[in-house]
Amino acid sequence: MEKLFGTDGIRGQANRHPITADMALQVGKAMACAMGARGHGSKRAVIGKDTRLSGYMIETALTSGLVSMGADVFLVGPVPTPAVAHLTRSLAADAGIMVTASHNPFDDNGIKLFSPDGYKLDDAMEAEIARHVLSGPISSEHIRSDQIGKAYRIDDASGRYIEFAKSTIRNQKLDPLKIVLDCANGAAYHIAPLIFRELGAEVVKINVAPDGYNINNNCGALHPKVVAEKVREQKADLGIALDGDADRVIFCDAHGHTVDGDRILAMCALDFHRRGVLTKDTLVCTTMSNLGLHEAMTRHGIHVVTTDVGDRYVIDAMRMHGYAMGGEKSGHVIFHDYVTTGDGIITALQVMRLMRMKQATLASLAECMVEYPQRLVSLPVCEKRPLEELAQLSTIIQQAEAQMGSHGRVVVRYSGTEKKIRLLVEAREAEMVEQWIARLTEAVHAELGQG
Repeated sequence: MEKLFGTDGIRGQANRHPITADMALQVGKAMACAMGARGHGSKRAVIGKDTRLSGYMIETALTSGLVSMGADVFLVGPVPTPAVAHLTRSLAADAGIMVTASHNPFDDNGIKLFSPDGYKLDDAMEAEIARHVLSGPISSEHIRSDQIGKAYRIDDASGRYIEFAKSTIRNQKLDPLKIVLDCANGAAYHIAPLIFRELGAEVVKINVAPDGYNINNNCGALHPKVVAEKVREQKADLGIALDGDADRVIFCDAHGHTVDGDRILAMCALDFHRRGVLTKDTLVCTTMSNLGLHEAMTRHGIHVVTTDVGDRYVIDAMRMHGYAMGGEKSGHVIFHDYVTTGDGIITALQVMRLMRMKQATLASLAECMVEYPQRLVSLPVCEKRPLEELAQLSTIIQQAEAQMGSHGRVVVRYSGTEKKIRLLVEAREAEMVEQWIARLTEAVHAELGQG
């Protein structure tokens, strides 16, 4: 059977399978079936979206599918992904849906699904929804006209999330910090500036004029040089770059130097550890995190749990063992005492709280770890063959690992959302990193082609 869900919901090019209006209609119907909707008022779902043009199409089709099966829908408009997770809980809904392709270009879109407790749907529920969708068109004719669901526009959805976000640092004042905020022309373009301004920060906002096409376009978390240049120009204290759905964030310090998710995890984990609120003195990260993060945590007696790449795997480990903090180098950071998913705005609030509390610059806080030279490349490929079948690539990986020993590593994996392979090499010497990246790239091109 066709695989509908990837590592982060359903994703693809808008208006092409599986991101079509027809498929979204079926997904809405399937969700209603999975929730057990029996008629208007029996089950409720929250739907949010980012600023992509195709969001109108997908949002409307999902709504039609849900209400045709007797489920009610709360429409919250353009809001960050973590806001949908929060509102799903706040509104006591039975499911949450975010229409977004996160950091991807505007012509992609996707559907992220949340359970009533605000966590991303587990594999079993995704499989049930996929089974309903892929087994053929779902009929709604058994729902009579008086059982059809209703769709409500929640006008104060943004305000609810704004107050929640501020409460995570107890509405602490952030003045006199001056920040440059890059919203990537995405879902946080309206909400994020309000939150930081209401807490007293001086906000210089950029890329806050979405037009349906410009989300993530040479801006936001994937292009931190943009916010860095503005920070230097404005003589700001820090830069904050969100991605299209604001579930991840990358920073830069007052000098314009990038501060990624690993350094944020390190400084915040050390702060939580000192205050005695880092549950079980443990931090969760993925295989992509720098060895320097591991060394910094070990020096301070903090245990590190490593998961596969993907914030859902980080969150699964945190839920299973009750850990308080985890995240990814890419900027997904989860403060589990407050949120159920990565939240770029709340991460920024925690960083700014720490700066104010310690009366420290972001650059000085970021010095808590020494980063190994590392390079990550994403290569388009013609096909995604199992890695164990790639003899040349496997041989080079073994040779690299033998040479670097415990002072370096190689991570090779396919993208969960794109036809790409990711190559990560990390070592104590930058020259060694470049040497092995070149050889791995050559092997990928030879065995998988250049997509």
